Amino acid sequence: MRVAWRLCAVCAMLACAVSPAAAQAVKSDQQTLMDLERQWDAAFRNGNVKFIEGILDADFVVTYDNGTRGGKAEELALAASFNQQIDDSALEDFTVRLYGNTAVVQFTLHLLGPIQGKPVELVYRYIDVWVLREASWRCVASQSTRVTPARDTPAN
Repeated sequence: MRVAWRLCAVCAMLACAVSPAAAQAVKSDQQTLMDLERQWDAAFRNGNVKFIEGILDADFVVTYDNGTRGGKAEELALAASFNQQIDDSALEDFTVRLYGNTAVVQFTLHLLGPIQGKPVELVYRYIDVWVLREASWRCVASQSTRVTPARDTPAN
């Protein structure tokens, strides 16, 4: 009986020792991509060009909200020179679609900060295309669109 009791005690201790590691959930690709988007936003605002360089593919292309196009060098230069005050930044309304080793990520970015001393909220919609290469997600394309507030239309 003592042997059975000890065996049960050892099994219980092993189960407790394994449980914390087993309890850590593996991140889904969707969650990983949303995290990468949030980290990219923070890196851009904080001038962490090295992080951005690591997630952009060498063939990265971008179309900015004003219609201009660029590549990896332009995006890194923008991040390095960014000096605007952002009081709050929130990414939401994510849609992540996976197509094998390719993902399309859509989201809305809300920025709050002063312009000429007055608080202003800017809203952008993004669509980013990511490719899984060598076990890491790399952004290959991005497009942003500034959302303008709806204007009141005069009644007819």
